[in-house]
Amino acid sequence: MNTSIYVAATGQHIGKTTTTLGLMAALKAHGIRKVGYCKPVGQKVTSLTSLQVDKDAFLFSQMMDFKLTSALHSPVILGKGATAAYLDDQKAFNYTEKVLRASTILQEKNDVVVYEGTGHPGVGSIVNLSNAMVAELVGAKVVLVVEGGIGNTIDKLSLSLAKFKAQNVQVIGVIVNKVWPEKLDKIKYYVGKKLDEMGIRLLGVVPFDKSLCHPIMKTINTAVKGHFIRHEEHFINRVEDIIPGSLIEEIIEIEQRRNLLLIVSYKRAKEALKKLESITKRAKMTESPLSGVLLTSENRQEKSWWGNALYESYINKFNLPVISTDLDTLGSFTKINNLEVKINTSTPWKVERAIQLIKEYVDLELIVGKTVYKVP
Repeated sequence: MNTSIYVAATGQHIGKTTTTLGLMAALKAHGIRKVGYCKPVGQKVTSLTSLQVDKDAFLFSQMMDFKLTSALHSPVILGKGATAAYLDDQKAFNYTEKVLRASTILQEKNDVVVYEGTGHPGVGSIVNLSNAMVAELVGAKVVLVVEGGIGNTIDKLSLSLAKFKAQNVQVIGVIVNKVWPEKLDKIKYYVGKKLDEMGIRLLGVVPFDKSLCHPIMKTINTAVKGHFIRHEEHFINRVEDIIPGSLIEEIIEIEQRRNLLLIVSYKRAKEALKKLESITKRAKMTESPLSGVLLTSENRQEKSWWGNALYESYINKFNLPVISTDLDTLGSFTKINNLEVKINTSTPWKVERAIQLIKEYVDLELIVGKTVYKVP
């Protein structure tokens, strides 16, 4: 059985966290009692009361229910200025020792340890801790995640494999992620065919799932640099689609849709909300189709009317979170459309879906070996 598994990817936003979550849950479901986690090299910090850890390490501690220790689960964080400081005085840092110490303890305590990589395989090279170097250091075999496609997928895969080959790290196989469902069979055939030529196993082909890309209102607020002006307590409402205020009456069967974000200027908000209220009453809806409202304006004088409770009846009736931004409507659409949405502790439905996808589309036996045992 492979007891140390390193999840790497050909780039950012490919699916390392999703794959790692699904893999850890699948291992436990297959009867492996003690599954450890480590993010050896992190870049984005979450500051807690008594420690600083990579945000992914915090996520896993919450979702996989283990006590978080920075020295074990997030031993190295390359925050702002870290690489320059390292180059100024390399002897002042013991990054390699930190990673090695964490892996030694985790491997002693667990049956399997899953390491989550950072960025593409070369990330961390500046401090001698690239993904490939870390995998070699901790004695882990690699599961490489690549985004769905054929030519571009193989090209990026070839570059990434070279890094691990240079470090004499064994690649267990490849998971092709975010494949359009209608192209699953085609990608599986052609990528699988090329991987056979390369002597590498295809571990699974995972379909693109739109639900994993849905942001929540808090994420929207950050993207548009706004602030909540009503019902901030519902910041975790998910957003599945966007409707502009000017097109409310033109959207077919709006009463049958859910989790919509209304984007409308302050100037047109009153009209848009009245239309929604009319549709809701006519369809005898007990819930609003909205997740929230984003009010846009570059003219602060337009915002003065909002204090009138008459215009807020619909908002308060359904406890809809409302965000205000100085961006105009087009600027807000652009910011939201360019969002890269990650799994976090506020999106538990994404964790469940990630686990389900890996369980359904990835061959676990090819990753851990055929000695996976069942809990008696």
